[in-house]
Amino acid sequence: MNANSSVAIFMSTYNGQQFLAEQLQSIEQQAHRNWRVLLSDDGSSDDTLLIAKQFQQQWGNDRLLIRQGPKQGFCLNFLSMACDPIIKADYYAFSDQDDVWMADKLARALAYFESVSEPSLPRVYCGRTQNVDEQLNSLGYSPLFALPRSFRNALVQSIAGGNTMVFNQAAKELIEQAGLLKVVSHDWWLYQLIKGAGGVVFYDPEPSILYRQHANGLVGANLSIGARYDRFIFAINGGFKQWNTINYEALCSVKHLLTKDSRDILRLFGAFRGAKFKDRVRLLEVCGLYRQTWQGTISLWIATLINKV
Repeated sequence: MNANSSVAIFMSTYNGQQFLAEQLQSIEQQAHRNWRVLLSDDGSSDDTLLIAKQFQQQWGNDRLLIRQGPKQGFCLNFLSMACDPIIKADYYAFSDQDDVWMADKLARALAYFESVSEPSLPRVYCGRTQNVDEQLNSLGYSPLFALPRSFRNALVQSIAGGNTMVFNQAAKELIEQAGLLKVVSHDWWLYQLIKGAGGVVFYDPEPSILYRQHANGLVGANLSIGARYDRFIFAINGGFKQWNTINYEALCSVKHLLTKDSRDILRLFGAFRGAKFKDRVRLLEVCGLYRQTWQGTISLWIATLINKV
């Protein structure tokens, strides 16, 4: 691994005083030392900015830059940094405000990037998480996804949290070209965009972060029976379909960035979503959509039958 490779860390914050210091400390303890944090605060009313400025005084402005976010939610806050052409580095990482990074998180990601060729090909490193409670006691691991990462999968599933993602300059340039669009989440969008454009998404089966589960978290691991039931009801009530509509419209607006195969799949996906009952199952098979687990695939088929995709 090249110790000189620079990493720009995009951190979105909003009322994160409870755990922010611990996350920043875990970044400070990274084995790979050439990093800087760009912290975009979305209008915190607690001591988040005070804590951030204390670290800025310790680290220096070259290590921690604080900026004001667009105040339109975490997704647009992250994308506002990823789309900023002024920010330049060799690699880029998303960071939540309340996790804890393992000391080798960046080193492992960069070791992957520097083991592959074609630097002009958009690439994203992501992976599993070790889920923990507020006191960092282990709650197990996120699901292990072993099926191929593809545009057909990305259309109907986000496989990894943004907090695990590191991406190269080619991927950032692609995000910049797409621009600030309305999408469901920055991590799902990155999976869709990179695979749609013919890039590579590498999924690491070994966790490199402690993903903290707590009451104020915007997005959780959703592993409990209750959480899975809530997610099922959300899909039945049309929430999943609404999400798909948002992402589909965003993808249609950047069709010029997608490969021909991806454009064809996107066209079939649109036809599938608007088809009558007798045609939906056939078009689902033709489109080749799939999720990473058999439970997820069954849910996809049920959603197809009741027109909620």
